[in-house]
Amino acid sequence: MSATTKPSEAPEPNSKKQRLEQFLQRKADDGEMYFKSKFIADEVGLSAKEIGALMVKLKDSATDLEIEKWSYTSATTWRVSPA
Repeated sequence: MSATTKPSEAPEPNSKKQRLEQFLQRKADDGEMYFKSKFIADEVGLSAKEIGALMVKLKDSATDLEIEKWSYTSATTWRVSPA
């Protein structure tokens, strides 16, 4: 092992979008989930506003997740399930 190699640390996702997508994939492994961005913001390390903007992008690009804007009551509720 060289001096620059870190021992068995998982690489961090390169972008906020990747970080959110990986979080959603882990959570959706158990089946569908419903959430509001403000309730997962701390867990993902993003603001609710960032999550909302990224969800719109992931809705079209994430091939292994079904993402649906479910309802709006004081904030958007998202439905995520495995594709």
